[in-house]
Amino acid sequence: MENLVQPLLILGTNTFAVEVADLVSEIPGFRVTAFVENMQIERCQETLEDLPILWVDKLAELSHSHLVVCGLTTTFRSRFTEQAATYGIKFATLIHPSARVSSKSSLGEGSIVSAGVIISSHTHLGRHVILNRGALVGHHTEIGDYTSIQPGANVAGLCHIGDATHIGMGAVVIDRITIGSHSIVGAGAVVTRDVPDNVQVVGVPARIVKENIKGK
Repeated sequence: MENLVQPLLILGTNTFAVEVADLVSEIPGFRVTAFVENMQIERCQETLEDLPILWVDKLAELSHSHLVVCGLTTTFRSRFTEQAATYGIKFATLIHPSARVSSKSSLGEGSIVSAGVIISSHTHLGRHVILNRGALVGHHTEIGDYTSIQPGANVAGLCHIGDATHIGMGAVVIDRITIGSHSIVGAGAVVTRDVPDNVQVVGVPARIVKENIKGK
């Protein structure tokens, strides 16, 4: 019996959307059929990676045959996913074959687990989380909706990461740390103490350099 392949649409037309398409090409059971635009309708006259670019309202007629995933690395991707959901379309959760996800952990809808990622046991990812190349997440850790953990970042066990937070490339978060929602951890930072909501931290050890921010 021939294996069924699920048609998949990628929300977004920027470079990360292209990277997601490449990732999908190595995940059995999915095939990207188009990208979706919601800001510049003129982009729909073009192609991307030899695939069509569709205007967002096309999701309504494709909702019974396709799944979607968001190809925006910004934590503000909530705007696009919430818009897409109004058309009744469902979200895929993508796990690259080279990733290792504990069977005792769980992933929310729309999340992307890229190549080389390791997720330890009893960990939970919220909806539309991005774990980029080689990210590591320890045991009994909670990661909120729309959070992005960039390549090579290492989040230890028993941590709690809020919603729409950005953990930069190569950052380290030691065990039992809480990082608030809508915060930014700079690339290469080492977080050794709790981080409140809506701040940016950088350095070793990480320190607050900006307040009253909202994601990235």
